[in-house]
Amino acid sequence: MADKEATVYIVDVGRSMGKKRNGRTESDLGWALTYVWDKITSTVALERKTATLGVIGLRTDGTANELEEEESFQNITVLQEIGQMLLPDLKVLRQKIKLSETNDGDAISAIIIAIQMITKYCKHLKYIRRIVLVTNAQGSIDGDGLPDITKKIKGEGIELLVVGVDFDDSEYGFKEEDKELRKLANEETLKSLTESCDGVFGTLQQAIEELGVPRLKSTRPVASYKGQLTLGDSVEYQTACCIDVERFPRTMIRRPLTASRFVQRSSTVNETGSAGSSVTLPDEDNLDTGPQADPNSLTLVRSTRTYQILDESAPGGKKDVEREQLAKGYEYGRTAVHISESDENVTKLETQAGLEIIGFIPWSSYERYMSMSVSSVVIGQKTNTKAIMALSSLIHALFELESYVVARLVPKADKSPVIVILAPSIEADYECLLDVQLPFAEDLRSYRFPPLDRVITLSGKNVKEHRNLPTDALRSAMSDYVDRMDLSTFGTDDEGNPAEYMPMTETYSPVLHRIDQAVRWRAVHPNEPVPPPYEILTRYSNPPNELVAYSKRHLEKLMMAANVKKVPPKVQSRKRNRNEVKPLSGLDLDSLLGKSTKKPKISPQNPIPEFRQALDKAEDTSSIRDAVAQLAAIIEGQIRDSFSDINYGRAVEEIGVMRDEMIEIEEPTVYDKFVKELKRKLLAGELGGDRREMWEEIRKNHLGLVEKRHLESSKVGEQEAKEVNFPFFTSAKGSYVYMWKLVHIY
Repeated sequence: MADKEATVYIVDVGRSMGKKRNGRTESDLGWALTYVWDKITSTVALERKTATLGVIGLRTDGTANELEEEESFQNITVLQEIGQMLLPDLKVLRQKIKLSETNDGDAISAIIIAIQMITKYCKHLKYIRRIVLVTNAQGSIDGDGLPDITKKIKGEGIELLVVGVDFDDSEYGFKEEDKELRKLANEETLKSLTESCDGVFGTLQQAIEELGVPRLKSTRPVASYKGQLTLGDSVEYQTACCIDVERFPRTMIRRPLTASRFVQRSSTVNETGSAGSSVTLPDEDNLDTGPQADPNSLTLVRSTRTYQILDESAPGGKKDVEREQLAKGYEYGRTAVHISESDENVTKLETQAGLEIIGFIPWSSYERYMSMSVSSVVIGQKTNTKAIMALSSLIHALFELESYVVARLVPKADKSPVIVILAPSIEADYECLLDVQLPFAEDLRSYRFPPLDRVITLSGKNVKEHRNLPTDALRSAMSDYVDRMDLSTFGTDDEGNPAEYMPMTETYSPVLHRIDQAVRWRAVHPNEPVPPPYEILTRYSNPPNELVAYSKRHLEKLMMAANVKKVPPKVQSRKRNRNEVKPLSGLDLDSLLGKSTKKPKISPQNPIPEFRQALDKAEDTSSIRDAVAQLAAIIEGQIRDSFSDINYGRAVEEIGVMRDEMIEIEEPTVYDKFVKELKRKLLAGELGGDRREMWEEIRKNHLGLVEKRHLESSKVGEQEAKEVNFPFFTSAKGSYVYMWKLVHIY
């Protein structure tokens, strides 16, 4: 569970905060609110009831606090009591914080009220207590009684943070010239108070610059496995080694915020729901809070799903069925194998939780591509000294012998077992085993590629010098260029020594933090454009300019050695908007070589390139239809002559090319006619017997009819496309068979 927090923000809204100073385009208040809103919205985004905050307005036109009867506490208003802040509260607070018409109000008195609010809310419970004062110190500040205030702040364990507009800060390197004497005295008073209670005193410029540095979310460790690390069978043999261990995630992918679908709440929506398959459902407690209870007037959109089967007797040829009527089935060839719920346990492997050592391997036997998962850390049981010592002995033995452990892991009972590799890790303050999942035989993908250092001819001869092989000059130029682009020593540390340019601790996810920045900004400024991303998020998007300039000469040498040439630009042809490559010379090759007037023929040996060439030469629709007919005959011949599914892959590729080309030249009708005729022949067995598996391949690759959403000139609607693409599985039983792959009916 995360720590409980209570933070009170004191925002100076005095009349002097409305001025623009030191060449800024926004007022002191607008500049200060940039910092305040960022901090508040970050707390709201946590969605934790234990992350509470309150807001006090300093130098306000009115007075609203528990000590308002005393003169020294005038012009101080509690804008938000301490509590969890949600988006509706944030919008209300935004309306309350506005520039006042007075400069009266004491910052020290506001701090006293903040102390009282925290003391009253937190009582004697364990809280992280914090007061943040944002001011330009242009008002009156009474410095009497500072020792008592310091004693109270320390006694309550409150952290005081004072952020000032144009405050002098020698550590940051900022000093305001021609500062007013009153502001200078107020700064000294606030600085002495902050230092006496071990707080933080700084200038607003530095605080705003640090807003661009993403704040990393601290997470508490949650064990993924608690049990024993065993070597040998502890049930059969007393000599087996058992160590009580705990396993925690070491790395975990952090996902960005996800968007949900909402609709404006209205009586019409609540009564009838929205059109289509997504309808607005009532809350879980079946209570409609109404617009008054929800200031946003938004309600979550939840989706419902309907299941249909083909039924000629039903209206429209389809019949709706209930979820309970469906049975689970597994695809097996052209049929669906039904397994009832009572027999479903036969598909599960009964396992017991455990981490069992299978054996040991040397470091050299492990390849980095074998890592299948995020890493985890295995430590001895925290309260078991004996287990910690035993695991430490194993860790040191593995390190000295340069070996890894291969183990079988079952995190929980009846979970699927996985194979993991355990590596020793010895740091100055802790020791542990790091583990990642290893692949099974079925997980490996073995591919054979031609060698890069030689060319093997058809006769088996190895050729070392070839136009496709790099020369010694090219290797040397590439080596020099890589050396000049080295990032490992391009950066500098605090002492000016060479260091890594982009260390992992300073490299942040642009997508994650950009979305977070945009959401927080939009929550406070619903109608203003989102500002550009912070510089730190885009810093490493491109190589450093100094390094590019430093390596430019070597890049030119590399381009010369590699004989790099400019790619001819693609221009739009007048022939049905097809792209054609224009020669750099500008010559008309067709005129020079003599354009053939013969009707192009497509051969089964090279159908795809010749089909495209035929389309390039087509002058009218009849030529296009002729090219499609030739390719269709080749495809049908491949299916007819295919032994099992050997030729299905080639046929699917050719169908995909035909579909793409017809979409490009806006002739979807030609392709749709081909698909319908192909399905008819497959169903009728006219292409060498039962070839229904071929249609499944077409469906899986989404090569059905060209719908209107894919091409505007198409006349095929979604319903017609679904009917043509609908699969034709059969089941040996009379019950309906529900395929998990067919949740969305094609």
